[in-house]
Amino acid sequence: MTSRSVRFFFTSFSNPPTLIPNPSLRCFCTNTTTVKRKSQVQYPLQFQEKSPQRNLIAVSCLLKKYGFPALELTNFLEKNRRLLNLDPAKIEISLKILLSLKPSQEFLVSMISSCPRVLEYDAIKKWEGGIRGLEEGSNLSSLAIRNILEVSVKFELDYDCVLGSLKCLKDLGVSDITINKVLETHSMVTMMCADKVRDNFEFVVDAFGIDNVEFDRILRVYPGVLVFGIQNKFKRLLDEFSVLGFNMEVVKKQLIRDPRILALEVGELSRCLELLKSLKCREAIKKDIFHDGAFKAGYEVKLRVDCLRNHGIALRDAYSVLWKEPRVILYNLDDVERKIEFLLHVMKVDIQCLVEVPEYLGVNFEKHILPRFKVIDHLRSIGGLGDEVGLRELIKPSRMKFYNLYVKPYPECESMYGRFSRDTAVRSQHPVGMWKLFKPQNNPKSRVDIMNIKSYMDSLA
Repeated sequence: MTSRSVRFFFTSFSNPPTLIPNPSLRCFCTNTTTVKRKSQVQYPLQFQEKSPQRNLIAVSCLLKKYGFPALELTNFLEKNRRLLNLDPAKIEISLKILLSLKPSQEFLVSMISSCPRVLEYDAIKKWEGGIRGLEEGSNLSSLAIRNILEVSVKFELDYDCVLGSLKCLKDLGVSDITINKVLETHSMVTMMCADKVRDNFEFVVDAFGIDNVEFDRILRVYPGVLVFGIQNKFKRLLDEFSVLGFNMEVVKKQLIRDPRILALEVGELSRCLELLKSLKCREAIKKDIFHDGAFKAGYEVKLRVDCLRNHGIALRDAYSVLWKEPRVILYNLDDVERKIEFLLHVMKVDIQCLVEVPEYLGVNFEKHILPRFKVIDHLRSIGGLGDEVGLRELIKPSRMKFYNLYVKPYPECESMYGRFSRDTAVRSQHPVGMWKLFKPQNNPKSRVDIMNIKSYMDSLA
């Protein structure tokens, strides 16, 4: 036996032949080359009869038919693969139910995007008959209906449970505008039973001495009146108001003026009033702050503090800003917002600079901030500034000092600044004196008058 035959003998044991069926010969062959060729053949995928991929085209076409954006469809189905297991016929029924509630394509798309479970027929079939009981004279907005359906589907609430609180509000005389406002901002009210809604209504009416019309306005401005556990908070608020010395007439007057005072946290008004008592400012400013009473002044402080906190200033720093610059309380809240927006987006200054330079919020925007910024911005663009001018250097100097530093050396800046320019006449702020008002007029003397005076003087001589 040669060496080649021996090598072939052992190789045959190490690599056993693979049996390949051959239907034509009805036998098995042992050709390894054929195995390699067979393994390289790509066979098509065999889907199961109930595979989700079979519904992909049907669901996609169905959503496109009802106006779902084609660009968002792929991403939507990728995130909600469970929809591919649903019956397309049931999905179409669900879409028709949604359109019966609000015949709007925009509503349909937003509803499906925010809560895809509404496409499940079992979750939406209870709304097949529409919103019964509220259609008489009611006109719910798209956002209100969307919030109702989201809460209903999420918590699997019954139809009667969802509409029980809404019918109760309707029976209490709440207007459609107010109901829409409540559903748009506090949709969880649909989970409350009708008795709980009625209890909150009676408590607010009795505690503050208001009628149904006033309650409707309060609920429209501050829908949080119907929040769970709000009665305990209102009781503590009323106790705090009485401790601070405010009777119910003052509280009711402020409540009718601005129902958002019910959003005060317990102890918040007390801290605001302590800040006002510790102010060290001119008596004229303090008198203007307390012009409408201490309650109104304390609430105005609370609004300014919330405004500063919304822009990223800490609570302690917000109180510090108001204590250092009490004139902020006198400015309208829209003016304060305007100054902050100008500071952040136009001047490109960090919001924390207000803690160091609170005077920025206490000066007039049109007369003080805007002209100075125009001058500094112009000088910065032409390279006229030696050192960088920060917020402190922009606000702190007096009018005359700022004029002498940045405006007077550059005549083109006088029109921007305006206050001390040569072409601007400075009008006195003091009233005209009485001696000027009663001074007789100087009429021009004619030639005849002069001759008469001369003849009279000659007669005296």
